[in-house]
Amino acid sequence: MGDVLWTPPADVRERSRIGAYLRWLAEHRGLEFADYAALWEWSVTDLDGFWRSVWDHFGVVAHTGPTATLADPAMPGARWFPGATLNYAENVLRMPGLGDDDPVVIAHGQTRAPQTLTAAELREQVRRVAAGLRRLGVGPGDRVAAYAPNIPETYVLLLATASLGAIFSSCAPEFGTRSVTDRWRQIEPTVLVAVDGYRYGDKPVDRRGEVAAIRAALPSLRHTVAVAYLDPAGPAPDGAVSWAELAAPTDEPLTFAGVPFDHPLYVLYSSGTTGLPKPIVHGHGGILLEHLKMLALHHDLGPGDRFFWFTTTGWMMWNFLVSAPAVGAAIVLFDGNPGHPDLGGLWRLAAETGTTYFGTSAPFLLACRKAGLVPREVADLSALRGVGSTGAPLPAEGFTWVYEAVGTDLQLQSLSGGTDVCTGFVGGVPLLPVHAGEITCRALGARVEARSADGTPVLGELGELVITAPMPSMPVGFWNDADGSRYREAYFELYPGVWRHGDWITINERGGCVITGRSDATLNRGGVRLGTAEFYSVVEGLDEVVDSVVVHLEDDEGGAGELLLFVVLAEGLELDDALRRKICRELRTALSPRHVPDEIHQVRAVPRTLSAKKLEVPVKKILTGTPVDDAAAKGALANPESLTAFAAFAQRRPAPEAPARS
Repeated sequence: MGDVLWTPPADVRERSRIGAYLRWLAEHRGLEFADYAALWEWSVTDLDGFWRSVWDHFGVVAHTGPTATLADPAMPGARWFPGATLNYAENVLRMPGLGDDDPVVIAHGQTRAPQTLTAAELREQVRRVAAGLRRLGVGPGDRVAAYAPNIPETYVLLLATASLGAIFSSCAPEFGTRSVTDRWRQIEPTVLVAVDGYRYGDKPVDRRGEVAAIRAALPSLRHTVAVAYLDPAGPAPDGAVSWAELAAPTDEPLTFAGVPFDHPLYVLYSSGTTGLPKPIVHGHGGILLEHLKMLALHHDLGPGDRFFWFTTTGWMMWNFLVSAPAVGAAIVLFDGNPGHPDLGGLWRLAAETGTTYFGTSAPFLLACRKAGLVPREVADLSALRGVGSTGAPLPAEGFTWVYEAVGTDLQLQSLSGGTDVCTGFVGGVPLLPVHAGEITCRALGARVEARSADGTPVLGELGELVITAPMPSMPVGFWNDADGSRYREAYFELYPGVWRHGDWITINERGGCVITGRSDATLNRGGVRLGTAEFYSVVEGLDEVVDSVVVHLEDDEGGAGELLLFVVLAEGLELDDALRRKICRELRTALSPRHVPDEIHQVRAVPRTLSAKKLEVPVKKILTGTPVDDAAAKGALANPESLTAFAAFAQRRPAPEAPARS
């Protein structure tokens, strides 16, 4: 662990945006920092000074200025920038450094021909759609829902909704009816904007039936706007207006409602794999400041950059991606199957669009590696200077593959954060080298710590990931949670006043971080806590294994319990004792004897959320007797049928022996 794969150039402070920020701090604040560690320490200690410097350095456009930076630092409920009024959309559409004719949205997909919007065209579309929403009666606080993919219309709708002070919420159209209505019944939207379907690779997917069912299930809806995406010549559903009507020419000027710093901007949702998804409300100001900081200072994005992240509109990385014009970067949108016609497709897209920063998930990078793909041989990636990875921990071999197969001079940034903060709170930074298998640093303004079981901070050992100082992009709250009880229970129940995120993290002496999986899916054998990420890294490194999921069934009597491993094998392979022995040998050698499973079983698929996260906890619940329908909300899964194999397995297993009565 920890081989240095990339080192910052000697002139990094002259060439990077964080270097310009350091010069600004010296000139305007009289502050000098020898290295990133010193800058980070200041950013999480002097919260007022740091976050006001972000506001001032990036020249946030406000209607009224704040009376303070942080009125109350207590969590939950920290109050940021009281008195300030501003608008997220106004700050994004400023697009600093871009001229009217510069491209700012470059959209590709498998449903229609590529589209490009210039800065002037984006502003014009937002102006028209905002006027169209106003005609439909949308005003501050109203909810506008988008059942739409990662296409320009969805982005325009977000900005137009925000410009009015209304509240945006999106679900990707691969979400099933139940999954969508579980989310939107909670927020009661008045306007629904929906596509008729989409293409996934070369397969058309008609969603008109789902749209009709969603409309029927949402009594709050007053209007539906139809986007004829799959069939441009198709008729709009009964009673719906077309996108063209919504975006009709108008003389109305583009105006921006000045709203309080914490006015709701959009509602994101927890994965909703168990119970109703949590409706997480994010505010205009907090999202703006956090994204300015991350996109410019950490990802080093600005005018001239083209920023791509493979995401759907159902994942917070879409919300992160589309803030990039606020720092002057153009965005590359993609809608479709990332593996069509082969895994080289997205890399060729990067070459075609001149992408300078390519963001994706760890599973995608590992799939490319496993397939033997060498992206620099299938596409001209000379413009690429950054690669981002999130969604799951990226093991050391994933890092090494990027530098061997994609490019030697780019900076790989593995980051982790969450829907809850709509950002990464650990990630990369241009000032620090990249070590294999390691997230480079804790982000500026994010006081991330590891805590041992007794709640004390630890360094160099596995601990519970906590955040001990407020961040502006922490949720404004949950929808319909007037007393804040659901919000407190979600993050602050274990450690009062401290945000518990639910991941295991190790922070080393140089500030590097390794996240080893969800703390609620931990393997705890003989008192030693084991993260699942390192387990998967070994098992899925084998040529025979395509995917896997591991669960630990604890022993109520305090014994070692049972460690069960389920594997998906390459086509045509059957699990036999020889392969079982090979898997056990690899785990014992690479990790420890404690990691060797008690049983290994073959399954056809591992259950995953729509954003591709493995579902260890629902699998564990099913194996301990919870009915499938109670263990997981099927609408939140990419492959709900995968759960039935685990239910059948649970039924076949002998029940645990009841303890003898004394």
